[in-house]
Amino acid sequence: MYVSRGGAIGDDVVWAAPMLLPALVALLCLAVAAIAWIDLRHGIIPDWLNLTVFALGLIDALARGGASAAVDAAWQAAAIGAITWLLRRFYFAIRKTQGLGLGDVKLLAAATAWIGVGGITLMLLVAALTALTAAGVIQMAGQPMTRRSAIPFGPFLAIGLLATLALQHYGCCFE
Repeated sequence: MYVSRGGAIGDDVVWAAPMLLPALVALLCLAVAAIAWIDLRHGIIPDWLNLTVFALGLIDALARGGASAAVDAAWQAAAIGAITWLLRRFYFAIRKTQGLGLGDVKLLAAATAWIGVGGITLMLLVAALTALTAAGVIQMAGQPMTRRSAIPFGPFLAIGLLATLALQHYGCCFE
């Protein structure tokens, strides 16, 4: 089922399939669960999972707002990816160690297709707070945590993405 919106070329159809959007969110949940699991077990986030999150976000944007919304989501994702990659390089130049994996950078870019630039701050806040909580729990459990200790950040970014998405669509903020 679709409804015609009019407007620019390629913007004349907005999908209104009632089961499409919940199916996209369900697939997103599966993708970020796989990302969290793989990052915890192996310390990597596979490109194909990041691409899946990105593609699902573009389909969501297309379904909600047409082709122009999907193009806008792609540009926002590219901008966040570039900024995050530059911050990663800057951190390495100063500290001579990687503070953020490239998979995390790609996941932030892919997540932007879902939550937009405005949602990135909340996503990062939730991710950082949950990561700090996990580090505290690890410390209290008797495992030493030093400046060189590494914790995979992908699972916390996944939590941040889902929390931000829930707040945007069922809450009140950061659209």
